[in-house]
Amino acid sequence: MLPWLILAVLVGVLDQVTKQLVLANLYRGEVIPVTGFFDLVLVFNTGAAFSFLAEHGGWQRWFFTVLALGISTWLLALMHHHRHEKLLPAAFALIIGGALGNVYDRLVHGAVVDFLHFHYAGWSWPAFNLADSAITVGVVMMLWGQLFGPAASDPPRPGAPS
Repeated sequence: MLPWLILAVLVGVLDQVTKQLVLANLYRGEVIPVTGFFDLVLVFNTGAAFSFLAEHGGWQRWFFTVLALGISTWLLALMHHHRHEKLLPAAFALIIGGALGNVYDRLVHGAVVDFLHFHYAGWSWPAFNLADSAITVGVVMMLWGQLFGPAASDPPRPGAPS
């Protein structure tokens, strides 16, 4: 399981490094255009994805913190169960690393630091961060692994039929 735990820690660390760079160089609400469709911004999200429940008095900070810690614990157990595979443990590691990166933000800043903003022709995607990206990729990988089974390159689990 060590490689998967290292991946989770790496995701969390990279997430925090990118957020610290943004916090050190942008002020709240600042927009730095990078391309015609992408900006760096600094926003604080007190809710969940797409600012869900952001305007609800602060209880959601603790709710989402406890939820992320609970799901991360559950995914660690699943990671251990699937430790001889490749796809599912990697997916779980991405989700755990991203979730813990956002938990850190909630505990330290009271909200999640978001800074990647994509837009095009009047259409705008809500700002997000590296942790959100890792969680999204991890969930897609997890669904793929659950729907289509272990990759052909994964070794069979001990005791599993050949």
